[in-house]
Amino acid sequence: MNKAMQKTKEHYQNLIHQLDQLHQDAVTLEEKFATTVKAVHPKFKKSARNLLHYLALRQHDIRDLQEQLAQLGLSSLGRAEGHVLASLQAVRQHLCRIGECQDTQRELAVTFFENKELLDLHTEALLGPKPDKRSTRIMVTLPPEAAEQYELLPRLLKAGMNCARINCAHDSEKEWLQMVGNVRKAEKETGIPCKILMDLMGPKLRTGPLKEGPRLLVVRPVQDSLGQLIEAAKVWLAPQQDVPLPKDADTWLPVDSNWLAQLQEGDKLSFKDTRGRRRGMTVMRKEKEGVLAHLLKTSYINTGTELVLKGKNITKRSTTIGDLKALEVPIVLKKGSFLVLDREPIPGEPATFDADGHVVQPAHISCTLPEAFTQTKPGQPILFNDGKIEGVLEEVSPDRLLVKITYASDKGSRLRSDQGINLPDSQIHMKGLTEKDCHDLKFVARHADIVNLSFVNHADTVEALHEELRRLNATDLGVMLKIETKEGFRNLPHLLLTAMKTHPTSIMIARGDLAVECGWQRLAEAQEEILWLCEAAHMPVVWATQVLETLAKKGRPSRAEITDAAMSQRADCVMLNKGPHIILAIELLHDILVRMQEHQHKKTSMLRMLHISDMGNLVQE
Repeated sequence: MNKAMQKTKEHYQNLIHQLDQLHQDAVTLEEKFATTVKAVHPKFKKSARNLLHYLALRQHDIRDLQEQLAQLGLSSLGRAEGHVLASLQAVRQHLCRIGECQDTQRELAVTFFENKELLDLHTEALLGPKPDKRSTRIMVTLPPEAAEQYELLPRLLKAGMNCARINCAHDSEKEWLQMVGNVRKAEKETGIPCKILMDLMGPKLRTGPLKEGPRLLVVRPVQDSLGQLIEAAKVWLAPQQDVPLPKDADTWLPVDSNWLAQLQEGDKLSFKDTRGRRRGMTVMRKEKEGVLAHLLKTSYINTGTELVLKGKNITKRSTTIGDLKALEVPIVLKKGSFLVLDREPIPGEPATFDADGHVVQPAHISCTLPEAFTQTKPGQPILFNDGKIEGVLEEVSPDRLLVKITYASDKGSRLRSDQGINLPDSQIHMKGLTEKDCHDLKFVARHADIVNLSFVNHADTVEALHEELRRLNATDLGVMLKIETKEGFRNLPHLLLTAMKTHPTSIMIARGDLAVECGWQRLAEAQEEILWLCEAAHMPVVWATQVLETLAKKGRPSRAEITDAAMSQRADCVMLNKGPHIILAIELLHDILVRMQEHQHKKTSMLRMLHISDMGNLVQE
């Protein structure tokens, strides 16, 4: 044998040795987690083993090995997620053939063919049968109108909706039940199946209430850029708001029922707004519950404003506006200013200043999670309202956090109540489910097909959900874990293995909060890693947040949104949020998904060592 042939044979042997080492590491990790694999649902046994094999593979940087295999015309292992050992063995077989060595057959957790079968099985069990023409499902967040307007639901289904999402953070059980009923009725009418998913709110860290402002309503007609009137403001005058506003009404003013009964079409109503300006309305339509009036000029109307019926010789000419909702006065924050977060639910207020413009008391507001005061440290970053306001913790005590604002808009950013707070570097750990989640879960277990657990960071929270479902005798309910924090992302391998204890189950990539937590520049990388790990677990993935959002809200998509929607075909389900043009958004997404599945299946990846997900604890049980 000449030197060149000997060198080539040694090269092949070296590659085979690397493959054998990867195989051995995969088997070793599986053995260390034998107890964990034993605990997963029978339908996830093979998937759990393969996930561990993939995690072992990704503890190595094999980019050099990939390049060498590709140069020989062999698989570079870039599509090995769903069948790790089968991929390693197939490449080894080819190397043995060209390197004249003896091949070794080993036990495989998942074959090439089983990979797709398992993913299809788990996806169909959770999200229902595959729709016509496309394999990726479409999930739609139901708007509040879905409770009252049944006719919207058949349109959503016919446009392509496969799963309806109801967010427990909004509305009440009354509206949820109406939405569920309308979905089920539309299913029967159209013959199109639709799963119902309900989001538990989870331990979302939010700002508390603000101090009430004046009880005031600002009514504005539609004007063009020159301030010229385009369309009158349509005001619904009624004694109560127990019935929905007419579709063409812009707002509602409460008035006395006896005074209201005498109004007729064409009547003129006059009043002075809070600025002392004379204003008038004309009654355009009378209905059983109230009247619709047109207002032509911007008006500031508060509780107690007197309405006068003009030109009528009647006993009761005037009435006063009833109790209006208090305005929320936001806190305006600028770079360099300070904000105090209170543990007690003290209504928030803007900063107060002395006559010289010096701060007497900084702005303050409460937050909804007590753990934030005991599990944070000075110097850690804090973000508000999806990252629109950034700050750093200057002082931490059991009762308050002092925040210095490091980023806000040049004119100042507004902070309101019930806005999200993110602490990306703080490992806040809550045990179990929140009180609200436990309460809402009783409704979800009776009426939904899937429960979505928000802000899940640790495996024991998933265990708590499983325990609660057992208590409610709802173990057949599908489970979805929403990955939206840095901590949840870091613990993703543990979350997956714990989630596999029930079937069916899945993951949602909540890209809004995840981007805030991981940083915008890391979102794409984090998203890829979630897709890889879930494919290794044969677990369906939902691609969520801001998909075709401009189209759904404004009727026309941005170019970047079209590209994003095209890439979403790599997931098993894509979520659209509500908006006035949601039907158009569903139809366009359907068309994009159908076209893209003819061009794209998941792409080959270069397998460096994974750095984002925390696999350090996977070395032992």
